Amino acid sequence: MDSHHASVEDEINNVSMGRPHVVLLGAGASRAAFRHGEYTGKVLPLMLDFTKHVPIDDLLPPESLNGNFELLYSELANDPSKADIRAELEARIFRYFSEMRLPPWPTLYDHLILSLRPKDVIATFNWDPFLIQAISRNRPLKGKGPAFLFLHGNVLSAYCSNDDVHGMRGANCSRCGKAFEGVPLLYPIAQKNYEGSQSISRSWAYLRKCLKAACIFTVFGYGAPNSDSSAVKLLKDAWGDVEERSLEQTELIDIRDRDTLVKTWEPFIHTHHYDVHSDFYQSWIAKHPRRTGEAYWSQYMEVKFVSENLIPRDVGFEELWSWYEPLLAAEEEHARQVG
Repeated sequence: MDSHHASVEDEINNVSMGRPHVVLLGAGASRAAFRHGEYTGKVLPLMLDFTKHVPIDDLLPPESLNGNFELLYSELANDPSKADIRAELEARIFRYFSEMRLPPWPTLYDHLILSLRPKDVIATFNWDPFLIQAISRNRPLKGKGPAFLFLHGNVLSAYCSNDDVHGMRGANCSRCGKAFEGVPLLYPIAQKNYEGSQSISRSWAYLRKCLKAACIFTVFGYGAPNSDSSAVKLLKDAWGDVEERSLEQTELIDIRDRDTLVKTWEPFIHTHHYDVHSDFYQSWIAKHPRRTGEAYWSQYMEVKFVSENLIPRDVGFEELWSWYEPLLAAEEEHARQVG
C-alpha cells in the first residue's frame, strides 16, 4: 500500500466510519460526465433544453419548445384530449434514454461508484442508465459499492411490489420469479406524489433515513428548480434544522455561479461547512475515494494533515481496479477485526 493509500487508514475506526456519504445527482452530473454526448452521440439534456435534443418537437406546439419541459408535460397530462400525444411523448423519451451507453473505457460514473462504500448512497433524479451500467461492469464492487436510489424512475430500474425488491427491467424477481415492473419516468409538476408509486416511495423513505445520518451531503448537478419544490422540501425535512448539523459538510458540484449555488442550498449549510466545486475531480469523493468521511473528520475535526489520494483518471479498468484494491482490502480487514 502506498503512502497516499495509507494516509487515512489509521482513521478508519473513527466516528465517521459508519455514517453515510449521500450524493444527490441531477441532470448536470450526466452532462458533466459526457459534455459532447454519450457513446452513441446522444446529448444529455437538461429540462431547459430538453426539446432541443430529444426528438419530440413535432408533438408540441412551436411556441412551447423553448420552455421548461416539465411545465409542458404537466399541461399535456392535465388535458384528457391529449392522451395519445402524451403516450407517444413518453415512449420517445424512454427510447431516447434507454439507448444510451457508457463507452468501453472508465468514465466519471465508474470513478464515482468505485469511490463510495456500501454505507453510502447515490440518489438520482436522472433517467439515464449510467449508474446501473457502471455497477454492472465493475467486478470488484460486487457487494462493496453504494446503494442507488432512483427518485424519478430510471430506464433500467424496475421493481417487484410483491416482495419489495428492486431490479433491472427485463429481469425477474429473485424471490417470486415474476417479471419486474417498470417505474414511471414522468410526473406532472402539480401531481408529484411520490407516495403514489411504491418503488419511488420506498426510495424516498430510505433517502430520508440516510440524510438524517449523513456525514457529508454532496449535490452534483442538481439545481433544485421550482418545478421540484416538493422534492426539495422532502430533502430539507430529512436534513432537519441546519443549526443542529454543525458537524456535517455540504458539498456542491456545479458550473453555475458560486453565490447562486450557496443561496439555493443555504438551508443545508451550517455556517462555513460547505465546499463549492465546478469539477467532480475537485470533490471530496475524487480526492479521498472510499474515505471521504474519515478524511473530512481528520482534517477539520481533529486538525490533522490529510494527503489527497486522487483517482487515476487516464487508466483502463484493470489498472483502475488494481489501484482501488488496497482500499478494498483495508475495509475487508477492518470488517474481520470488528466482526
